[in-house]
Amino acid sequence: MRKSHVELNGKPVEVRLSGAAEQALAERHQPLLAEMELYFSCLIRYKVRFYEEADSAGVVVNDKLQLHFRPVMTASCGNDYDGDEPPLTDFPIEKPAAFTPHWLHIDYRHGQWQGEFGY
Repeated sequence: MRKSHVELNGKPVEVRLSGAAEQALAERHQPLLAEMELYFSCLIRYKVRFYEEADSAGVVVNDKLQLHFRPVMTASCGNDYDGDEPPLTDFPIEKPAAFTPHWLHIDYRHGQWQGEFGY
């Protein structure tokens, strides 16, 4: 497992890549964006979403990987919405450093990116 550190919102984040994730990243032609989503609503959920194209908002880990932290919320609780998940909107946080994760682990299994983060 390879470890590196980046600064996100003024705080260090340890990024851990499995061997399979390192190999899959090495085969990419463009950077992958890993977005750490902190979901506020009736419950709190952590989810890592992966996007095939990075954007300018991402923090560079290396030439093949960028990170982004996104707190989100829903307008209301319940299941009164279309689709698998409720529509999300950005959650305004005055001090994002207080909510920035301490670590992110990325793996690549069965052709799918997988990730988890924590505090």
